[in-house]
Amino acid sequence: MNKDAIHLNVNLSQQTLSVWKNGECVKVYQVSTAKNGPGERTNSECTPRGVHIIRAKIGKNAEENTVFIARRDSGERYTSAMKKEFPERDWILTRILWLSGQEVGKNRLGAVDTMRRYIYIHGCPDEDKMGSPTSHGCIKMRNSDVMELFDQVPHKTRVNIEE
Repeated sequence: MNKDAIHLNVNLSQQTLSVWKNGECVKVYQVSTAKNGPGERTNSECTPRGVHIIRAKIGKNAEENTVFIARRDSGERYTSAMKKEFPERDWILTRILWLSGQEVGKNRLGAVDTMRRYIYIHGCPDEDKMGSPTSHGCIKMRNSDVMELFDQVPHKTRVNIEE
């Protein structure tokens, strides 16, 4: 890996996402990963471990709290009233960094394919708790944080997810 390249590290036990540049940690964000813990299997609702890349960046220039459904702007803007109306809805807001596993048999292809599992780094309602696992497998961030991160990282940025 190029020492000068930017890369991300997600620590599941600490519930953090750190940004590394030039071999130095330049920023740490609190996140929320899967309430089911780590795991790679399809339909597990677990956060996959290992080496990934950002395969797609979705939502550039979208308004904060834009609601995404199937990676498309639904035309809705999230409000806390919406959460009360749809308490079980998995809110994907503001920006999406779609991850693709890079380790065949671990997080790529077959029953462990991160991309086919639709695992993202994405924004969530501001009232969602960060620092504890609550997601359906994705890595949730505050909207302002995911907007900042989205603007820093290029397509194909390496993302290491570890316990």
